[in-house]
Amino acid sequence: LYDVKKEMDDIYLKPDFSDKDGERVGELQVVFEEMNGWNADSDAAAMLSNLGISEEYHYTLMGDLDGKLKVRVLLAQALFGNPDVLVMDEPTNDLDFETIAWLENFLANYDNTVIVVSHDRHFLDSVCTHISDIDFGKINQYSGNYTFWYESSQLAARQRAQQNKKADEKKKELQEFIMRFSANVAKSKQATSRKKMLEKLKIDDIKPSSRRYPAIIFDQEREAGDQILNVKDLSYSLDGEILFKDVDLNMNKGDKVVVFSKDSRATSAFYEILNNNLEADSGTFDWGITTLQSYLPADNHAFFENDLTLVDWLRQWAKTEEERDEVYVRGFLGKMIFSGEEALKTGRVLSGGEKVRCMLSRMMMMRANVLMLDEPTNHLDLESITAFNNSLKNFKGSVLFTTHDHEFAQTVANRVVEITPNGVIDRHMTFDDYLDDEKVKELRLKMYK
Repeated sequence: LYDVKKEMDDIYLKPDFSDKDGERVGELQVVFEEMNGWNADSDAAAMLSNLGISEEYHYTLMGDLDGKLKVRVLLAQALFGNPDVLVMDEPTNDLDFETIAWLENFLANYDNTVIVVSHDRHFLDSVCTHISDIDFGKINQYSGNYTFWYESSQLAARQRAQQNKKADEKKKELQEFIMRFSANVAKSKQATSRKKMLEKLKIDDIKPSSRRYPAIIFDQEREAGDQILNVKDLSYSLDGEILFKDVDLNMNKGDKVVVFSKDSRATSAFYEILNNNLEADSGTFDWGITTLQSYLPADNHAFFENDLTLVDWLRQWAKTEEERDEVYVRGFLGKMIFSGEEALKTGRVLSGGEKVRCMLSRMMMMRANVLMLDEPTNHLDLESITAFNNSLKNFKGSVLFTTHDHEFAQTVANRVVEITPNGVIDRHMTFDDYLDDEKVKELRLKMYK
């Protein structure tokens, strides 16, 4: 389309416009109309806006955009051509919840083929009709979305362990699972297609997964009292730019609070202040006297700037002689998928996901009753994210966390706090209810003006 438009423009600019040029322009106009060229500019502008790129940047040179906006433009470019096959590698990275929701809806109703790699379970559930599981060098394809694949494979694994259960009982259990799952799918094109496939699914198609899930279990050394955290009039700015202002937060026992902002610098600064690593411009905060906090920062590199083996590294947070014993520590690491010689690696050579698993091991050792988590799913694989998510749902203490994982936020949080340059929005509700609440939507527009 761009080439057709450029050729037409170049011909019109010729000082000696000939009859042959006129014929060529006529041919090009036919092609241009067939490609819906007259609406291209407005369609492109709408696509860019839907992906969170405001109009002020629509005519900015790509070289002048920051990295995050460039990624969004490239995503728009891939979607705009309406390709027969759309291949996407982690498309939700660095996107906010509203943009991800728009992309989910777009792809769920997309008529052509989509092949996507993603660690976002909500995104996979919204978009996918099939899951291709690459494991031990083999690709196995399954009908249904991620949650169906996960829950059905877990059910099959449990059944395999139940030696005394009769085959017809197992078959009935699987059939009931498929019926329940297919009854709950949404009404998008992809979901309708997925439901038909599930109804045709054979019991033998459901197989147990060989994937390993880390054993993430958070215990408390002691139970906290009712008062967890009191934040009063907290404000912070960076290089003259206000990131958040006048944040009030009274956190009580049992609160699991998702903290978010349109600017990730705001949430990270908030946690750093609560951990005395950064000084606020104004305001105060006080932790309850019975609380013991543990913090997972978004940037954990400072914890691994040494040559300690993982065994010795984790020993730093042991509280008893038993926990310092090498057999105990190796067993602990083994549960977090560091087996055998992997326990003798040094922190410097670990991947991003391995470092996060080490940080989670550290937090489990600390047995805190308040967990602070800044983008905890970054770098983790789906097995670790799922195990982590389930652990936080079952955790009896309090949690303060920030995440771009929709499923994580929806299933863990019972309270939503949004910090903005003009104040704070605080609601005791689920994350989905917060995003759908019309009064909250109006308030959010005012808060970011």
